[in-house]
Amino acid sequence: MSRPTLRRQTIAALALALVAAPLSACGVLGGDEVPEPVAVVDQVTGKTTAIKLDKGFVGALEKLKLTPGVQGGAKLQDGSLIFPITGGNVTVFEPGTVSPYVVGQIQHENSGLTLSAGGTTVLLSNFNVDPGISKVYGDVSVNGKVAATSAVLFNLDGRTLKPLESGDGTATLQGTKVLISEVAAPLLNDTFKTDAVKRGLLVGVATITVKTK
Repeated sequence: MSRPTLRRQTIAALALALVAAPLSACGVLGGDEVPEPVAVVDQVTGKTTAIKLDKGFVGALEKLKLTPGVQGGAKLQDGSLIFPITGGNVTVFEPGTVSPYVVGQIQHENSGLTLSAGGTTVLLSNFNVDPGISKVYGDVSVNGKVAATSAVLFNLDGRTLKPLESGDGTATLQGTKVLISEVAAPLLNDTFKTDAVKRGLLVGVATITVKTK
């Protein structure tokens, strides 16, 4: 995953600008004071993103006779997909003081999810989570041939996100829903000759744990 690219850097900068500009203009929290973030990780160096798979998603895979698997350093265990975090940055504000209150990007290079059926294998890999705009970007290959790069593969619903938990040198964000995107749904349908993969299909609920030290 050759990121941050210029486009991704621009998106991240815009997300941060959207946080800062309204605050300085409107004087959130009284006066012109910009709220202090509750956590800032300028350079994420490790830990994981785990997605607890929804029963509906697992059932859909079974119905389509799609076999899930993992690539690189990813794991599929105890009903969860687990991807190692390889880089990025995160800033978290107190919920209600800033919208969005989590900004940055969290990269997962050289790992991914495979879906296989009838001699066809789709690899979704090199995920880049952008919580500020609620998107997950990634690359797609079909039987080893590149089908898309830096495509929006999943949308995020952060309305169920729980407050930040921190301790023992880590920070954890839990509760964000991961949904099949408007890009991934038709791609999977075309590849596997079906119309059963719907935009907005709930994949699962994510827990992102990053090192803070």
